[in-house]
Amino acid sequence: MDSAMNNHRAGFVNIVGNPNVGKSTLSNRLVGERLSIITSKSQTTRHRIMGIVNGDDYQIVFSDTPGVLRPQFKLQESMLESSTGALVDADVLLYVTDVVETPDKNADFLARVARLEVPVLLVINKIDLLERGNAQLVEIVDRWKTLLPKAEVFPTSATENFNVDNLMARIVELLPVHPPYFGKDALTDRSSRFFVTEIVREKMLLTYDKEVPYAAQVIVEKFDEGDRAIHIMAVIYVERETQKGIVIGAGGRRLKHVGIEARKDIERFFGKKVMLELFVKVEPDWRNRDAKLRQFGYIE
Repeated sequence: MDSAMNNHRAGFVNIVGNPNVGKSTLSNRLVGERLSIITSKSQTTRHRIMGIVNGDDYQIVFSDTPGVLRPQFKLQESMLESSTGALVDADVLLYVTDVVETPDKNADFLARVARLEVPVLLVINKIDLLERGNAQLVEIVDRWKTLLPKAEVFPTSATENFNVDNLMARIVELLPVHPPYFGKDALTDRSSRFFVTEIVREKMLLTYDKEVPYAAQVIVEKFDEGDRAIHIMAVIYVERETQKGIVIGAGGRRLKHVGIEARKDIERFFGKKVMLELFVKVEPDWRNRDAKLRQFGYIE
């Protein structure tokens, strides 16, 4: 092994926090690719999504996790297990909050973070929304330091890309000396089909109101990739016939809109022409059925 590899740093950096504080936006800034779906709605990330950043002498394996929440469905129990599991296998933990939420939210999870032996970086996101500037930021930092006294604090704005470079530099410093875990050209551990499902699901979150997008699951049944184009067939599963009608819309217009918007992003993601066909099927109460959660990749 050459001297560069002897000094090579590599590690798992897991991003945790409550829903809607900007974890996915921050993850995408750090990774440099749009790996996690970003909408203004909470509970958008359902899986742990790994994004891999390679430098000449380091490799960071970022893991963006679902927001911490109190489960109401077996699906959400799986999501919570993903977040708590991220506390176990991290070399560095990023706990993301923002300038709006109060530190006492999900106190049990926060107490587990405080007991960790690995470095914890407390990212206070959305500081561009502060109304009273530094004075307000000092108050927020003081409140958080009582709960996470060992954490290093990084005020950031992921949307404005403020202080993200400094955060990244500190992460690299904290990585253990270790050979790379993945090939140095790897970007993620997820398949092409996975990102298609995430893009379609994002467009559903932006198109439909209330419960419908949260009751939906997207499965890619066909992914035929040629040199210049990709043919994709995907099924949107919902829990009730009424939801199927809402997803399709009058004359199929709403489903067509989702398909058009998703196809644009999929073409940008893969850099190829895409033919996307979407279908809608009813799978009653799938969020509470172990067999379906296993089939859809939420539990092993």
